[in-house]
Amino acid sequence: MRLEKVAAKALEKANFNRYLLSAAVSKRANELAAGAEPMIEMDPKKHKYSDIAITEIAQGFIRIEGMEDS
Repeated sequence: MRLEKVAAKALEKANFNRYLLSAAVSKRANELAAGAEPMIEMDPKKHKYSDIAITEIAQGFIRIEGMEDS
Protein backbone atom coordinates (compact mmCIF):
# COMPACT_ATOMS: atom_id res chain seq x y z
CA MET A 1 0.00 0.00 0.00
CA ARG A 2 1.27 3.48 -0.81
CA LEU A 3 2.48 5.57 2.10
CA GLU A 4 -0.13 8.28 1.39
CA LYS A 5 -2.94 5.76 1.91
CA VAL A 6 -1.25 4.37 5.01
CA ALA A 7 -0.90 7.87 6.45
CA ALA A 8 -4.56 8.64 5.74
CA LYS A 9 -5.65 5.44 7.47
CA ALA A 10 -3.39 6.16 10.47
CA LEU A 11 -4.79 9.70 10.68
CA GLU A 12 -8.28 8.23 10.76
CA LYS A 13 -7.23 6.00 13.69
CA ALA A 14 -6.15 9.20 15.51
CA ASN A 15 -9.55 10.85 14.92
CA PHE A 16 -7.85 13.17 12.41
CA ASN A 17 -5.70 14.69 15.14
CA ARG A 18 -2.34 15.26 13.46
CA TYR A 19 -0.63 16.17 16.73
CA LEU A 20 -1.57 12.88 18.42
CA LEU A 21 -0.56 10.91 15.34
CA SER A 22 2.77 12.72 15.12
CA ALA A 23 3.50 12.08 18.80
CA ALA A 24 2.58 8.38 18.49
CA VAL A 25 4.71 7.88 15.36
CA SER A 26 7.65 9.65 17.00
CA LYS A 27 7.42 7.57 20.17
CA ARG A 28 7.18 4.28 18.27
CA ALA A 29 9.97 5.23 15.85
CA ASN A 30 12.23 5.95 18.82
CA GLU A 31 11.37 2.54 20.31
CA LEU A 32 12.24 0.87 17.00
CA ALA A 33 15.52 2.80 16.81
CA ALA A 34 16.35 1.58 20.33
CA GLY A 35 15.99 -2.02 19.21
CA ALA A 36 12.29 -2.91 19.52
CA GLU A 37 11.04 -5.51 17.07
CA PRO A 38 8.54 -4.34 14.43
CA MET A 39 5.03 -5.78 14.87
CA ILE A 40 4.66 -6.11 11.11
CA GLU A 41 6.84 -7.66 8.46
CA MET A 42 8.90 -4.66 7.38
CA ASP A 43 12.67 -4.82 7.49
CA PRO A 44 14.12 -1.91 9.52
CA LYS A 45 17.22 -2.04 7.31
CA LYS A 46 15.11 -1.29 4.21
CA HIS A 47 12.42 1.01 5.65
CA LYS A 48 12.50 4.12 7.83
CA TYR A 49 11.45 3.68 11.44
CA SER A 50 8.74 6.30 10.97
CA ASP A 51 7.29 4.38 7.99
CA ILE A 52 7.16 1.21 10.06
CA ALA A 53 5.56 3.07 12.98
CA ILE A 54 2.84 4.71 10.89
CA THR A 55 2.07 1.41 9.18
CA GLU A 56 1.73 -0.32 12.57
CA ILE A 57 -0.72 2.39 13.66
CA ALA A 58 -2.70 2.22 10.42
CA GLN A 59 -3.02 -1.56 10.70
CA GLY A 60 -4.16 -1.33 14.32
CA PHE A 61 -1.12 -2.90 16.01
CA ILE A 62 -0.43 0.31 17.94
CA ARG A 63 -3.25 2.03 19.81
CA ILE A 64 -2.92 5.75 20.49
CA GLU A 65 -3.46 6.69 24.14
CA GLY A 66 -6.48 8.87 24.70
CA MET A 67 -8.34 7.52 21.68
CA GLU A 68 -11.50 5.58 22.48
CA ASP A 69 -12.69 2.75 20.28
CA SER A 70 -15.59 3.85 18.12
